[in-house]
Amino acid sequence: MHVVYGRDLDLNLLRVFAVVAEAGSVTAAASRLYLTQPAVSAALRRLQSAVAAPLFVRQGRGLVLTARGEQLRAAIQPHLQALVDAALVPDRFDPATSERTFRIGLSDASELWLLPPLLRVLAREAPGMRVIVVPVQFRTVASALAQGLDAAVTVADELPPSIRRQPLTSSGFMCVHDPRHTRFKRLTERVYFEHDHVIVSYNADLRGLIEDSQRKQRRVRVSVPSFSSIGALIEGTAMLGTVPRIVGAQIVKHHPRLALAPLPFEPWAGTIELFWPTATDDDEPCRWLRARITEVAGAA
Repeated sequence: MHVVYGRDLDLNLLRVFAVVAEAGSVTAAASRLYLTQPAVSAALRRLQSAVAAPLFVRQGRGLVLTARGEQLRAAIQPHLQALVDAALVPDRFDPATSERTFRIGLSDASELWLLPPLLRVLAREAPGMRVIVVPVQFRTVASALAQGLDAAVTVADELPPSIRRQPLTSSGFMCVHDPRHTRFKRLTERVYFEHDHVIVSYNADLRGLIEDSQRKQRRVRVSVPSFSSIGALIEGTAMLGTVPRIVGAQIVKHHPRLALAPLPFEPWAGTIELFWPTATDDDEPCRWLRARITEVAGAA
């Protein structure tokens, strides 16, 4: 395009040319274009100067195309129509035939409970769609969205105005354990801190949510970077794991020998939210995806 601009070719001149060629006169073209006759004539002179060849000759009271003019009209006509269609008639979105690939940011907790049912919805309603999952958490969600995610599901504090947010579900916490080995009747605070723990730490240390909220250190046996392995690590041991309630339901579903117990305190009750860039507000496929995520979250 820099070559075109270097020759000072205003692309609006091509539209004027096309209308004059169709109308057969400057007067008729000016009326259709809502321009004056001198303006249309000047546009034709500029275009003919740019292409270095005459495009019209007079015939009676009208104009007819030269051979160069016919060649130009044949070359630009389909492109002009395509540009008009692109501007005024956007492609209709049909999830059943769409092959869109979405990039979704998910916290490790959200991946456990949201991704499986979401993929089942896509398989049923949009079999050609694909999903790339990018790990996010509250510290990274803003930068990840700025780098091209279509949506994200996690928890977060303040975010820039370029990001929209919608609450999906509250996130209280439960204790997951193997009752064959823990054998407590009621999980008291004393019993809780007497047991060894599996914790999730995003800082690769021995501190987690409880240490920050209760100002007490648990007996940590192992610190892992995500919730995905909690069930397998706890099964067959007396260790405890503190997990979001919605994650705990998925863990005991896949590890039926495990159980959930209410915590003797509520460390934090945040809200899992759906985030997306404001630039995708009017993107129909992204709106469709957000609606499906909201439905899945509501059924969880």
